[in-house]
Amino acid sequence: MPASTTASVDGQVSSSRSPLWGWPAVVSVMLGIFAIVTTEILPIGLLTSIGSSFAVSDGTAGLMMTMPGFLAAIAAPLVTAVTARFDRRLMLCAFMLLLALANFLAAVAPEYWLVLASRIMVGVTIGGFWSIGAGLAERLVPPTSVPRATAVIFSAVPLGSVLGVPTGTLVGDLAGWRTAFTVMGVLTVGVLIMLLLFVPPLPPVQATRLSVLGGMLRTSSTRFALLLTSLVVLAHFGTYTYVTPFLKQVTHAGDGLITTFLLLYGAAGIVGNFLGGAWVARHPRIVFGLAGGLIAAVTLLLPALGRGETGAVILLLVWGVAYGAVPVASQTWFSKAAPHAPEAASVLFTASFQATISCGALVGGLVLDRTSPTAVMLVGGCTAVLMVVAVAARSTESPTGPG
Repeated sequence: MPASTTASVDGQVSSSRSPLWGWPAVVSVMLGIFAIVTTEILPIGLLTSIGSSFAVSDGTAGLMMTMPGFLAAIAAPLVTAVTARFDRRLMLCAFMLLLALANFLAAVAPEYWLVLASRIMVGVTIGGFWSIGAGLAERLVPPTSVPRATAVIFSAVPLGSVLGVPTGTLVGDLAGWRTAFTVMGVLTVGVLIMLLLFVPPLPPVQATRLSVLGGMLRTSSTRFALLLTSLVVLAHFGTYTYVTPFLKQVTHAGDGLITTFLLLYGAAGIVGNFLGGAWVARHPRIVFGLAGGLIAAVTLLLPALGRGETGAVILLLVWGVAYGAVPVASQTWFSKAAPHAPEAASVLFTASFQATISCGALVGGLVLDRTSPTAVMLVGGCTAVLMVVAVAARSTESPTGPG
């Protein structure tokens, strides 16, 4: 049996953490987050196919990206606070079951509103699972292994972000978009089984109350992390959500070539994740600012250089490297701004990231339906420029700056 962990909400944690069971538990949590992130952004590469199936525009289809983020932003603080006294393992399993049901519902939905209903379920899962799972490393492995375990858990974010779209697009091209959701549902069930087998009972150690989150928002470091995250994520998802329409209408790339482009983007994102993870602890401002600057450059140059296939693929490679560093840079700012409250820091990271994903997808969809994919890229590029300006204007700010 897995090592047991006992604690009360206001008491001290007491655990017999076995390395044998600890790492499978860490991997199980990581795969849970991977399944969540992949499910969330899966519609990006399938946007046109799903929209045509239900005779809705690309902008309306973009609601599949908008709804989960808004729901996750609300669910992150509320669900974490409401379930503060429940066993964390039980909650992780409940959220993974909800995610599996959401994927299967999307796969068989006869009407578009049922697809949107499934995305509401995805949003609740994101807000609850991520806020709880992100801070569990110290309860699953011995203290000396906590940094490595934390890195493994957070690796799910860039991996899911950069691999979910191209992989989903590939499956969709080969067998249809409904098959892509079915595959994700089966994967999610597998993760649920792993959580049941490998994660030990995890009674709550410290309740994350809404008052704690309010106190964190009064610190300048947390507010600055919110500003930087909001601007760069708004720029990225306001444009990347609609990269498939851009490649179809402006680059005139076929479905097979788009899938290849997105796979190359994903590979570049993994490189960016490792590079950002290696440097962000020592140079957080430089890493975050450089990532935003590259996203700005790519999205502003795409309307001109992205008309040809060569220019488009080169810019997508740079884009992948840049965004690969964004989640780890953002999470680092939040965690260092509140080292005394890791679950609360995860809640704010999740809420801000998800809310801005929704805003980006919504704004991008409105711009797309009223103008063109080219205009979407230009608006996103200007937003990323604002993020770079903010970093430059606060050149002395750091994650551990004064409160």
